[in-house]
Amino acid sequence: MPDQKTIDVYTARVKQYLDIPLPAEQIEVRQAFAETVVPDGYVLDLGSGPGSDSLFLMRQGLRVKAIDATDAFVQKARENGVDAHLGTFDDVVEVAQYDGVYASFSLLHAPREDFAKHLHAIHRALKPNGVLFLGMKLGTGEHRDEIERYYTYYTQPEIEDALADAGFKIASVKTGMGKGLAGSYDGFILVIAHG
Repeated sequence: MPDQKTIDVYTARVKQYLDIPLPAEQIEVRQAFAETVVPDGYVLDLGSGPGSDSLFLMRQGLRVKAIDATDAFVQKARENGVDAHLGTFDDVVEVAQYDGVYASFSLLHAPREDFAKHLHAIHRALKPNGVLFLGMKLGTGEHRDEIERYYTYYTQPEIEDALADAGFKIASVKTGMGKGLAGSYDGFILVIAHG
């Protein structure tokens, strides 16, 4: 079940969210993900926000389905031509359907006890050797940020172990520091892995 306070924050800040520049590291890894997915591949943008990354992936020649739990984000993505749907991580029930799954700073809103379940569902939804992009904030514990969004933080070894347990083989890892919607600077990790 999505956290309503987090959804309310995003609903109230769609325009501000769109104005946040991506860190250089994320631009680089997003491009690498797009180039790793098979040409004309079918990608799930999981927790797509207002669809900026979906649009980028579409411009790279990929077919994209986007889902997000915030209706205002889904509406904004649809306005820009994205095949966007209201949904949660629990709605990933497909089997061997996607060539890629793009999960950019979305799974960090899931409770810790659900993280492994969601990674396994993503693994099942990917075609053999499909590609996962996973962006997460680094840290420990679970808490709300300065604007009341719920976060679960992981260390790099925890993320790598969880991916391995779900059946993924990590292809690349990049870390960095970025400023988000709340105005704080947070460490992050960007992973490309194969199912």
